[in-house]
Amino acid sequence: MADRVTVIGCDGSPLTDAARSALGAATLVAGAAPHLALPEVPPTAERIRLGSVVLAARRIAAHRGTAVVLADGDPGFFGVVRTLRAPEFGLEVEVVPAVSSVAAAFARAGMPWDDAQVVVAHRRTLRRAVNVCRAHHKVAVLTSPGAGPAELGLLLEGVHRTFVICEGLGTERERVTMLTSDKVADHTWRDPNVVIVMGGPVTSSQDGGWIAGRDPGTGPRGWALPDEMYGGELGEGETEVLRAAQLARLGPRSGDLVWDIGSGSGAFATEAARCGAAVIAVDRDADACARTMATARRFGVQFQIAHGTAPHILENLPEPDVVRVGGGGAAVVSAVADRRPERIVTHASTRDAAELIGRDLTEHGYRVECALLQSVELDTRAWTEKERSVAFLLSGELDRRP
Repeated sequence: MADRVTVIGCDGSPLTDAARSALGAATLVAGAAPHLALPEVPPTAERIRLGSVVLAARRIAAHRGTAVVLADGDPGFFGVVRTLRAPEFGLEVEVVPAVSSVAAAFARAGMPWDDAQVVVAHRRTLRRAVNVCRAHHKVAVLTSPGAGPAELGLLLEGVHRTFVICEGLGTERERVTMLTSDKVADHTWRDPNVVIVMGGPVTSSQDGGWIAGRDPGTGPRGWALPDEMYGGELGEGETEVLRAAQLARLGPRSGDLVWDIGSGSGAFATEAARCGAAVIAVDRDADACARTMATARRFGVQFQIAHGTAPHILENLPEPDVVRVGGGGAAVVSAVADRRPERIVTHASTRDAAELIGRDLTEHGYRVECALLQSVELDTRAWTEKERSVAFLLSGELDRRP
């Protein structure tokens, strides 16, 4: 095992005295080609071109001597430190950090970033990164080849965002470009780059708030809020109790894309957006779409609204993770199941309708649960019944077992 491992962050500025001292004593140096070309790297040291961090960690663990790993920015922030400290390698590391690429990007843009979300986009996580950009007003995306600015812009089709693209930060080829998301795919971008994605309502406080990212304390406390919070007169599929059960079954979260089909007043779409998910609210009624937009603005959340009739309008929507079907019956549920979301919830007013939907979900490979929900609202002044609602709640979870 290496006697000592030092991880040094590089941001284009001169190395610190601590970094120079560690590098001068190194018998093994790992890093990208530009790092290995630094004049401070000892000519007698073994050199490892840093491609796979896992393979480099194995080489370092087997090395007898002093090892140095050179990495961009702050190596403890979505960097190599996590891999090097993995239990299978048994490495204890010292870290000499530099300015992270995210901090540098916001500095170049002249913007604060304590209210920003930060995500990493690889090919396998690109869709989730895009969903975070849909749901939040300020997001920094650490990109990778095949999951860069052009791919982000293409997947955000129909959602207006402003991109600040920072290429080659800290190098002689550094370039900062600002474009709208619909123009980004028309250009070729150099790796590595960081993309700041901005748009939608800004809800952060003027003094910066108290927590990084989205402040969970904004808006009213709780979820499945009372009907009167949405102006009252909600549809039969939007009652407080039914919404609570639907949210519990779906569990929307950051990185998810939620379809809310038959959005009505926008109550459910707003609840899902408040959970941090990206939402597309679908309704065939133009007035309902307008009410949904007004509700989103009132609660300071953002989502996309699609005006049209399901299932036809669903054909061109991006793939969902979870779906609430508030209207359209078995035909819409079947069309949604064809897209294979992880979970689907809907409701029915009769047992026959519930059985029909349940059989269809089962045939599509979903594990189905059904519950009869009965809610009785009481007037607490006289403890008399005010209103009663009954509905069959159906939920389907995609069975991914072989």
